[in-house]
Amino acid sequence: MKVDYIIVGCGLAGISFCEKLKAHNKSFIVFDDNSQQSSIVAGGLYNPVTLKRFTPVWKSEEQLAIALPTYNNIANNLGVNLDFKIPVKRRFTSLEEQNNWFEASDKEGLKPFINTELIENNNSKIDAPFKLGEVFSTGRLDTKLLVKSYKNYLIKNDWLINEAFNYSALNFQQDQINYKHINANQIVFAEGFGIKQNPFFNQLPLGGTKGQLLTIHAPDLKLDYVLKSSVFVIPLGNDMYRVGSTYEQKDKTNTITQEARQMLLDKLKSFVNCDFEVITQVAGIRPTVKDRKPLVGRHQTQQNVYLFNGLGSRGVMIAPYVANQLFNFIESGYPLDKEIDCSRFY
Repeated sequence: MKVDYIIVGCGLAGISFCEKLKAHNKSFIVFDDNSQQSSIVAGGLYNPVTLKRFTPVWKSEEQLAIALPTYNNIANNLGVNLDFKIPVKRRFTSLEEQNNWFEASDKEGLKPFINTELIENNNSKIDAPFKLGEVFSTGRLDTKLLVKSYKNYLIKNDWLINEAFNYSALNFQQDQINYKHINANQIVFAEGFGIKQNPFFNQLPLGGTKGQLLTIHAPDLKLDYVLKSSVFVIPLGNDMYRVGSTYEQKDKTNTITQEARQMLLDKLKSFVNCDFEVITQVAGIRPTVKDRKPLVGRHQTQQNVYLFNGLGSRGVMIAPYVANQLFNFIESGYPLDKEIDCSRFY
């Protein structure tokens, strides 16, 4: 088999790069062994404002301009609904936070996204005496459905091989890559935290942060927006909500824990006062980098080996933007943003 690209990984990064290749009539094959869960268990929010410190997300306008049309094209192609437009509101806990919100609304990069009119809380099941701040241009991507539907699409076209990638079987001959029965021009590793097992890139400082989320059933909550307080509460429809997330540095497994469950419940109960039932709990390892920027670019010595990783907790917004950067870098020689180029750590 001869293809232009081998892609290893079929999460948000891999899918976004597949879309770039399709748009430019490049042939490819994808390897994925279902070992990485971060894209599947993600909350799926896209939100241009960091709601802890009221700061702009890096290149948020550029990211949204690429991401939203990309997901719209995927949804139309797959015949599924992926993008749910929904407001995101920040619960204030003090007058000081209100003042910080107003100050942030004048900052460069935040003006288009922050509503300067505070929102009254009219939901008796939510404790929010200091009102709410609303963010514009927000929504939720159904990442689990995206990954499932996209893999089915790849399978139908014989573009997906559902097995672990064997790095030792990779051979390099002049400008070609040989892997078992496949010859390719380039290979892109988009494995998320799986990079830790990758001999080509495992020296890079990708730490990995474990996140756990709950799905609850709360018939009396009647929330029609995403609420951010000490945790996010994300409406899923049919009185179901996703609650999260934890940020754990030491545990690098996809195993759920009672400790994380209790932490999320305690935080939720501090501002939600209605009965609910926990339906599921999930965990995944976010591919995070110490400077909170992606890891993208070419291997130090192998010219046709590339990395697409480190999307962290904002993969929904940033993945299509980074895919665009990487494709233009490989095919046209355009320089990568210095902030995301993995050569910054070489």
